Amino acid sequence: MQSFTIYGRLDCGYCAAAKRLLESRSEDFEWVDMVEEGMSKGELSEKIGQPVYTVPQILHGSTYVGGYTELTQYL
Repeated sequence: MQSFTIYGRLDCGYCAAAKRLLESRSEDFEWVDMVEEGMSKGELSEKIGQPVYTVPQILHGSTYVGGYTELTQYL
């Protein structure tokens, strides 16, 4: 079973909402705090292969999901 990866910041409301949504559905996920990791939006963009303007940025396995709104649609 593939898990989700959420790239975001602790002070981001949509990041927190994405974590809560996945927790409420008992989905496995990894939280990556971009500030703690010293990761810029440019670096994240290179890593996921998508332009990054906002957070969270969410992947399901290697599949790009998008942000919180796209996650709710994806689920």
